[in-house]
Amino acid sequence: MERTRWYKDAVIYQIYPRSFCDSNGDGIGDIQGIISKLDYIKGLGVNAVWLSPCYKSPNDDNGYDISDYRDIMTEFGTLDDWKEMIAGMHERGIKLIMDLVVNHTSDEHYWFQEALKGKNNPYRDYYIWRKGRGKNGKRPPNNWTSRFGGSAWAYEEASGEWYLHLFSKKQPDLNWDNPKVREEVHALVKYWLDLGVDGFRCDVITYISKREGLPNGKWNIGIRGDEHFTHGPHIHEYLHALNKEVLSNYDCMTVGEASGVTIEQGLMYTAEDREELDTVFTFEHVNCDTIAQLLPCKLRFKQFKKVFARWQAGLRGKGWNSLYLENHDQPRSLGRFTGDYGEHRKEAAKMLAIAMQCQQGLPYVYQGQEIGMTNYPFKNLDEYQDVLVAYVRKVLGVFEKPLAKLVHKVFLIRARDHARTPMQWDSGVNAGFTSGKPWMPINPNYVDINVAEAEQDEDSILNFYRQIIKYRLGSDVIRNGLYKEFNTGSKDLYCYERSWEGKRLIVICNFKNKEVELTLPNSFAYSECSLELHNYGYDRKELKKMTLRPYESMVYLIV
Repeated sequence: MERTRWYKDAVIYQIYPRSFCDSNGDGIGDIQGIISKLDYIKGLGVNAVWLSPCYKSPNDDNGYDISDYRDIMTEFGTLDDWKEMIAGMHERGIKLIMDLVVNHTSDEHYWFQEALKGKNNPYRDYYIWRKGRGKNGKRPPNNWTSRFGGSAWAYEEASGEWYLHLFSKKQPDLNWDNPKVREEVHALVKYWLDLGVDGFRCDVITYISKREGLPNGKWNIGIRGDEHFTHGPHIHEYLHALNKEVLSNYDCMTVGEASGVTIEQGLMYTAEDREELDTVFTFEHVNCDTIAQLLPCKLRFKQFKKVFARWQAGLRGKGWNSLYLENHDQPRSLGRFTGDYGEHRKEAAKMLAIAMQCQQGLPYVYQGQEIGMTNYPFKNLDEYQDVLVAYVRKVLGVFEKPLAKLVHKVFLIRARDHARTPMQWDSGVNAGFTSGKPWMPINPNYVDINVAEAEQDEDSILNFYRQIIKYRLGSDVIRNGLYKEFNTGSKDLYCYERSWEGKRLIVICNFKNKEVELTLPNSFAYSECSLELHNYGYDRKELKKMTLRPYESMVYLIV
């Protein structure tokens, strides 16, 4: 089938189903809730939705532990509900991207339950088993650590062997070196594509190939073993086979979650002539405010800008970037990338939208980002629901109590739970999310920050997102243009130019809650221009030296 590469003219809206909209009052978002909001999604102007996992799951890791790849979680509805949802999306010109979680399954999946029946069971080799170290084999086979803390191995008493789990012990890793596993994955991908799915977000896909022999990892403070299972020896072979045998037969797209990927590796995954993935999620920019990808620190703003510049140049003409600031695994961007915005929440949120939406690539808007939702004011560790927090507390053991305040301080900034609080639809009971008790607390600021309020405000963040998405999808300069940053040395301003066939877009963003002087390159002097986008009401006219207001941002077109 001919590939249209439709994703190059798309903006994707991510839905975390558990927290989006509850239709039946059980406090948990569901598919009928999504169906009730399809006109809202269409009205935003996006043309695709990425739906986080809705498959059958015991919910150890909020759906990323799948027990049945071909059915829907009971809490979310039925497969018929799902079919109604995708039909409604397609009727509105909205494509559907599903999560593909195939590095691991749930330990309640049929395959793993069969594997537990003995070493001779045909499903045993669907997973990665090893004998332990030490005299009695009661030490893990190697020193690899789970992404959630502690050993990446769990002991199974009946067989006296250990199985690998790079995440929760209820998420055993699949053995991709077994051709039967690859056949199973190909079949389930085809199953959903035949049902009308338009693509997949491939969860931790760079982990699927492990180094032969599973050697010990290099010592470091946090995670060990990364070098032996990230971008492993057969990763490109396996992805190319999936593309050739299944994906290439459909006009679909893929985006791979690729933690730690370099530009060179990114090209190996996304270069069109390699026929593997279409895009990847990179993490460099969201690690510019952390130490060792864990401890929060002040945003290294110049590095933040350099990351975007390198990826814009590095993939140009060969691969395609993914553009995001928020998702279900990242805290809210307001405050995180802007500092204390005070009375300028709207201006700060609109500025971030301009900074991201005017780059080349595929932009993602996470539910609630379009109304400026913020982090939740958790009071203590007991309020968090994320399995990652529970694992960290378990690893701390006796040190948890004396370190509780420090750990809470870290999670108050970095916790994934911040992005998982329910969507704020209105100022009524439970923010209009549910008529029952919500599965997770709702941010108390929902009274002021909600969709209904934003709909009534012409100057709202929501209306600005509608405007910028419409502008982006009609711009050949944004899709095709060359990216060139200016004012690179500024610790306050992020400014870049996009140029294509005689047109130039000038993007200016003040990332600080203060006035900042803008000095423009001489090449802009006396240029005839029009102000295309502005987060302060279009009261600027000329492109010239100026004093920018807090978070002021604008886009000029020079023809």
